[in-house]
Amino acid sequence: MSGDEIRHGVKLSSLDQEVFPDAGVTKRELIGYLEAVSDRMLPELHDRLLSVVRVLRGQDAFMQKNLPKYTPEWVARRALWADRSRREVTYGLGNDLRTLIWFGNQRAIEYHTSLFRGEPASGPTHLILDLDPPADAPFSLAVGAAKLVREALRNDGLDGAVKTSGSKGVHVFVPLAPGQAMEDIAAATRAVAARAERIDPALGTTEFVVERREGKVFLDSTRAGGATVISVYSPRHRPGVPVSFPVRWADVDGVKPADFTVHTVPDLLDGGDPWTDEMPEPFVLPADLVEEGHTIPIARVVAMHEGKRRARAARDSSS
Repeated sequence: MSGDEIRHGVKLSSLDQEVFPDAGVTKRELIGYLEAVSDRMLPELHDRLLSVVRVLRGQDAFMQKNLPKYTPEWVARRALWADRSRREVTYGLGNDLRTLIWFGNQRAIEYHTSLFRGEPASGPTHLILDLDPPADAPFSLAVGAAKLVREALRNDGLDGAVKTSGSKGVHVFVPLAPGQAMEDIAAATRAVAARAERIDPALGTTEFVVERREGKVFLDSTRAGGATVISVYSPRHRPGVPVSFPVRWADVDGVKPADFTVHTVPDLLDGGDPWTDEMPEPFVLPADLVEEGHTIPIARVVAMHEGKRRARAARDSSS
């Protein structure tokens, strides 16, 4: 039966409809999953700007940052000026179970968060490396790249926790002590990626341009500043609805992304939380890492300038 239902004070509807084609998951199952992992997911969402990927019936998936006008007043929110779109954006905050259930009823599949809590000036809470293997590459390549990153971190007295992205990649999170400059954190992220690349340049690359990666795993250091990242335990808009799931370093060799879905994850947790269990105490970034990072150009900016240079050269040659 697909009639309405009220759960945690939220009126739910169309519960027996599939959340999107090929999902293999109904809205009832999606909301049940969010409820089951809420005690682990909500602490990670708390006070972070929330952007969600929604899939309305008969429409393509879309990213929603600005809360719709019909959002209940009890949903916590924060308004920020967006320089790129030159307007104020009102973000939701995933601060309680009722809000999470409401988003689930809105067919919000993915939950992406800011790197900071509260005000942007507070700075990122983690240094993050996003390890992106080539299309159709085995997941073992991403795992190998995660080990490179961990070796680079440990060489400088740091460590982190690892999770699947819920797609084909892996994320490594390094917790940070508060009070460190955003520019220094971004620089250190670039330096970690560069050091991991030097350990095994046949496996990992910091090359931003896809065509130049030569089948290697991209050690993406651009998750910094105003970027977002998929939250741990968030479902993904993929067939079967996989989940971004934390993996213990000791187990990382034996997993694959398809192991973790909205159907399987609640039983895998077994009362624990591998994300908080594996996360070390926050670090102050070593000065040598920060200093090296400030000498490394931002990959996206370099690629943008090179693209403009090539476009000018093409125009000049044609004229």
